[in-house]
Amino acid sequence: MLTEPRLVAETGVAARVARLADPVLADLGLRLVRVKISGQDGTTVQIMCEKPDGTMNVEECERVSIALSPVLDVENPVVQAYRLEISSPGIDRPLVRVSDFQRAVGHEARIEMAQMTHNRRRFKAWIDAVDATDIHINRVDARDDEEAKLALPIKDIAEAHLVLTEALIRESLRAAKGAPPEETGEAGSPPPRSSHKPFVPKARQEPKRRR
Repeated sequence: MLTEPRLVAETGVAARVARLADPVLADLGLRLVRVKISGQDGTTVQIMCEKPDGTMNVEECERVSIALSPVLDVENPVVQAYRLEISSPGIDRPLVRVSDFQRAVGHEARIEMAQMTHNRRRFKAWIDAVDATDIHINRVDARDDEEAKLALPIKDIAEAHLVLTEALIRESLRAAKGAPPEETGEAGSPPPRSSHKPFVPKARQEPKRRR
């Protein structure tokens, strides 16, 4: 569902970028996953997005870049020079909606809670099931004296993402079957993350500079 709310939200500058990106993505039939801003090798603004079914390709990343770049230029949420990168969430994707957890049932994830839950905040576990209020997990990091099967309140999840495992890679390869070779990657390797860096005329290939 295009309008399904996210369980997590950005803060600061990333939150301002997210507010601008949301309606642009919706107009393209896409939805926001996460916004990340990093300062390595200059500032990079990464916007992860996808279709409601969880898929995304390079052409769609390019469409987002073309539509969103002018909005960011006008609204100026990032004051310093930056590079815009539009990408899919990738195989070991963030889990930001209830439907993400539902698709992730049977896979391993790392989950961080906003507050102490079952005497801890971080869990590494298999996702067993999802209901209206809880994510049911089977911990892989439980000690002998700890309960492995737990229910985590959905409303208290702060961060979560899939762990890259052989089973996850195999499932991704099966889903990508029939795609062109450049999209599926080498045999036995996971398909690459779809991404697109700024689609701009050559005269504007330098990082965006702010006055």
